Amino acid sequence: MNYLREIEGKRAHDRRSNETMTQSPRRVWVPGPVIVGAGPSGLAAAACLKEKGVPSVILERSNCIASLWQLKTYNRLRLHLPKQFCELPLMAFPEEFPTYPTKQQFIEYLEDYAKRYEIKPEFDQKVERAEYDQSLGFWRVKSVGLKEEETEYMCRWLVVATGENAEAVVPEIEGMKDFGGKIVHTSLYKSGDDFRGKRVLVVGCGNSGMEVCLDLCNHNASPSLVVRDTVHILPQQMLGRSTFGLSMWLLKWLPMRLVDRLLLIVSWLMLGDTARFGLDRPQLGPLELKNLSGKTPVLDVGTLAKIKSGDIKIYPGIQQLERYTVKFENGIKENFDAIILATGYRSNVPFWLKEKEMFSEKDGLPQRPFPNGWKGECGLYAVGFTKRGLLGASMDAKRIAEDIKRCWKA
Repeated sequence: MNYLREIEGKRAHDRRSNETMTQSPRRVWVPGPVIVGAGPSGLAAAACLKEKGVPSVILERSNCIASLWQLKTYNRLRLHLPKQFCELPLMAFPEEFPTYPTKQQFIEYLEDYAKRYEIKPEFDQKVERAEYDQSLGFWRVKSVGLKEEETEYMCRWLVVATGENAEAVVPEIEGMKDFGGKIVHTSLYKSGDDFRGKRVLVVGCGNSGMEVCLDLCNHNASPSLVVRDTVHILPQQMLGRSTFGLSMWLLKWLPMRLVDRLLLIVSWLMLGDTARFGLDRPQLGPLELKNLSGKTPVLDVGTLAKIKSGDIKIYPGIQQLERYTVKFENGIKENFDAIILATGYRSNVPFWLKEKEMFSEKDGLPQRPFPNGWKGECGLYAVGFTKRGLLGASMDAKRIAEDIKRCWKA
C-alpha cells in the first residue's frame, strides 16, 4: 500500500498480567476515502474516484471481488436485465456478450474492470467497527484479518459499499431441527443436479426462488414453491423489447400508473391470469410497488409454464416442520426430502457502522429515499443501497466521486 502512511507504531501493554504482552492495532493513515466492500458498487466507486484523481482503499472481508456473485450464486444465473442497464461507470460490456450475460461473463467483466482501473482491494479484511471521531475530524475504521491481526484505518471520507445483500436471511421455522433433510439458503445452492429425483420445497417466490424451481425441474427433481405473499410476474420480453427497457422508455412520456396498467394488460395477454395458479398480484402496479417498497417484480424465464403444467406445485406459508414433513398454513401435510430458502438478503451496516443519522438501525438502509440516500454527514457516503440494482449503484458512484473531488481539490 504505497499510498498509505503508518502514523502509529507498536505499543506494548499488559493484559490480565504483567507477563502477557500484546500489540495494539496497527494504525494507517489513508489520504483518500476508505471504501468498505469490493462488490460491483465498491468497484464502481473506486473507479469513479480514480478517474477524478482521488486514491482510495477498499476493504473486503472475502478473498475476491464480487464475492456474492463468485461464491454465493447458483450456476445457471444470468443477469435479469439487459446488459446496457447493468454496466458500471466508464466501461461497457464487450459487444460479443449476449443481451443477458451469464454469471461467469459478469464476473469476467468485473475482473477486467478492476484490472483496467488498477483496483486492488485489501482482501480478508473484515470491518468490525467504523466510527467518526469528532475530536480528530476523521473516521476510525477497524478491520480484522485472517490471523486476527487488527488494523485501524484513519480517513476523512468513508464510503459504505456493502450493499443491500450482505447477509443471508434465514427465517426461524418451527421444527427446523426435527426435519431431518437438508435445509439450505440459496446462497449455498449451486445446481439442481444435487437434488435429482428428490422432492424439494423452495421457500420464497422472488426471482431467485422462481429460477431455482426451474433449475430443479431441469435436473429431474420435483420442486414445490411456497408463496406467502402477492407477487407480480412479468414476461422478460414484451413487444420485442426487454420489459425493463420498455418500462424506462414509457416512463419518459407517461405517468407511472398508466405504464403499470399497460404492463399488466400485456402480461395478462402473454401469461394469462396468474391468480388461477395461486400467484395473486398486489393491488399496486409493479413499478409503483417497486418505487415505494423496493419489491422487485419477477421476470419470468420459463418457470410459469412449469407451474401451469403442474411440474411445480404452489403451497401457502409453512406452519411447522416435522420429520421429512411440512405442515402448511392451510392444514395440508406433504413429504419433502429437502428445503431451499430463497428468502433473500439484508444489509449488515448496523452491526459495524456506529452512526444513527444516515442509516436505519432497523434495516440497515439509508433513511432518505432515492435519489438522496447517497450522502450523509462528516464525509459519509453510501453506494449500492438504492434498490435499483447496478444502474442505481452507478448513479451513486458518480455522485460520490464528484462530491469528494471538490473537497479533495480544496
